[in-house]
Amino acid sequence: MAKDVDLSSKEWRDIIFEGKNKEFGAYQLRAASDARHNRSMIVVVLFICAVFALSFIIDKLPKPEAKPEDTIEQTLAELATETEEQEEVEELQRVEEQQPEALPEEILNTMKVTEIAIVDDEEVTEEIKSQDELQETTTALGNTDFDQGTDDINVVREHKDEIIVEEKAPVEENQVFTAVEQMPQFPGGDAELLAYVNKNIKYPAMAQENGIQGQVVVQFVVTKDGSVGEVKVVRSKDPDLDKEAVRVVKTLPKFIPGKMNGQNVNVWFTLPIRFKLAGI
Repeated sequence: MAKDVDLSSKEWRDIIFEGKNKEFGAYQLRAASDARHNRSMIVVVLFICAVFALSFIIDKLPKPEAKPEDTIEQTLAELATETEEQEEVEELQRVEEQQPEALPEEILNTMKVTEIAIVDDEEVTEEIKSQDELQETTTALGNTDFDQGTDDINVVREHKDEIIVEEKAPVEENQVFTAVEQMPQFPGGDAELLAYVNKNIKYPAMAQENGIQGQVVVQFVVTKDGSVGEVKVVRSKDPDLDKEAVRVVKTLPKFIPGKMNGQNVNVWFTLPIRFKLAGI
């Protein structure tokens, strides 16, 4: 008999809560359980339908087409063609640069062409040489007159250079350069310069007693005549070491002076001097 009873039915709830307070929360929960179950099922069904619909819409959307292999090959071929064209242009430029330079027309020989015209004597404006003047000249009759040009390519180039060469700007008298076309050079080169410094340097006694050693960077002006001008310390290590470095630099013999535009100029020269104690 109990198997035929629907536990969710209203009759079963009334039997359970017979004689009890039906306003109690458990009765209300059991009474509303059917509606909750129905709403839950509806929500689940709607969610499943939405998922299927979304999947269907995504499948129907146009997919981006993959780039075919022939398009990639075409792009590579275009790049190769552009590279070949660039190489051809560069080759043409090199050929044009290697072509012999054109000679200026005003320098080359030119031939004077005279037109023959029959006119009255009164209209003749060109000077007519006498028979005596013709006998004195060494030019054969009938020769074509040329101007004073030349076919010698070397002469043409020299003349052309004379035309385009500009005068170099004069260098200021007391200007000191940091870099020039030809830097000053110690007689014998850098090796002889270092040898001279090592030979003439005297380690200061105070710095030696205190174990001070290191590098002092000195900067000085090599003047137009090669002698040492202004001297300054640009990187100091110790006052005694600085003083000794400046003293040695001032004793340097004359350099081969620096040049700018073919003229001797004043140039700053930088010389690092290292002080090192023996056995350290």
